[in-house]
Amino acid sequence: MATRRVAPRRRGRTTVALALVGFFLVTISVIGRRSWGRALQRDLSGIERTRTQLSGEVIKLESEIRSASSRNRLAPLVESTLGMRVPADTQVIDLQVTEVPRVAP
Repeated sequence: MATRRVAPRRRGRTTVALALVGFFLVTISVIGRRSWGRALQRDLSGIERTRTQLSGEVIKLESEIRSASSRNRLAPLVESTLGMRVPADTQVIDLQVTEVPRVAP
């Protein structure tokens, strides 16, 4: 008759050691996940800070564009550089715009 093998029983020390190793692995994974989350939060706050600065710079540049393209600033520059001037009201002639009837093709 064949002898049947019986699996060896685990002792209490082995079970406790396996439980401690499992707890250790879970603890390490939780700590790693939290530190990874903190690193991501630092990156996100840096990106948000950069976005805010760039938004402010866009507003500043738009203001400078409006200022540089204003009539008060362009008029002296055009007069000195190109020799142009704003005509008097008596020199302005308004032309009548007549509409040409459209012919259907």
